[in-house]
Amino acid sequence: MSSVTVRVPAKVNVQLSVGPLREDGYHDLVNVFHAVSIFDEVVAKESDSITVQINGKWADQVPTDDNNLAIQAARALAKHAGRSYGADLVIQKDIPVAGGMAGGSADAAGALVACNELWGLGLPPEDLMEIAGDLGSDVPFSLLGGTAVGTGRGEQLSELPTGGTFHWVFAPANGGLSTASVYGECDRLREVSGAQVPWPQLNDSLMEALGTGDAYALGSNLSNDLQTAALTLRPSLASTLDAGRQHGALGAIVSGSGPTCAFLAIDATHARDLAQSLTATGAAHTAVAAHGPVHGATLI
Repeated sequence: MSSVTVRVPAKVNVQLSVGPLREDGYHDLVNVFHAVSIFDEVVAKESDSITVQINGKWADQVPTDDNNLAIQAARALAKHAGRSYGADLVIQKDIPVAGGMAGGSADAAGALVACNELWGLGLPPEDLMEIAGDLGSDVPFSLLGGTAVGTGRGEQLSELPTGGTFHWVFAPANGGLSTASVYGECDRLREVSGAQVPWPQLNDSLMEALGTGDAYALGSNLSNDLQTAALTLRPSLASTLDAGRQHGALGAIVSGSGPTCAFLAIDATHARDLAQSLTATGAAHTAVAAHGPVHGATLI
């Protein structure tokens, strides 16, 4: 096999509850992931070395050196297999970069699946999940897809039943936000307030809304403990969120560490109309309608 193509989705966090800062610098999380129909494609081609090429409108914002998570994933897989392998990775980027939608993690998951196939390793999903967890907290979910709750640092996943399809609009912001800076600002704001940070708990009402497919109930239960920090670092996001609500979004939230804003719509028609309204009024420079849940990293 000389070439393998994998499609891998973006995610939105419908609940992101962040516990107190731990001694190791991480936080315990309750992180409800939801995979949505904005995809990157990762192509792995035969080669003597591991390289990456990025195509698409976000290409100039993605590193192509050792900092690229897809390269790290391919190397970790080769190390796990105990042999020296090569692959030229070509990534078509449609997931916003540093946008809180796990674009880098998606590419890492895509590289794991593509190289596992290209190299004929035949590793089972549980092995790939173990490697993914070492690469980053969001990488295992990019393999799994669907809807799931992540605990620990977010990498310990349990699938959640979802009773139907939810429709979304995503408004990427100009320029990204680093996950580390948003978590750092969250910790700073908490220290300044002096408030006791509670242990994160799964929202039962949100679970029920997902299970029954009730978009109205889901919209009223969206939550993100990192949102205040993201808005502090990027105050302009507040007006984007407000505009989405004014145009009928059932819920409006910063996705993950941001700065992409996510809006839950009533149905596919409402999502299209909402996306058009956000761009027509200048509330967002671009807006994309999508749906979820969708499958994780998939060979195509």
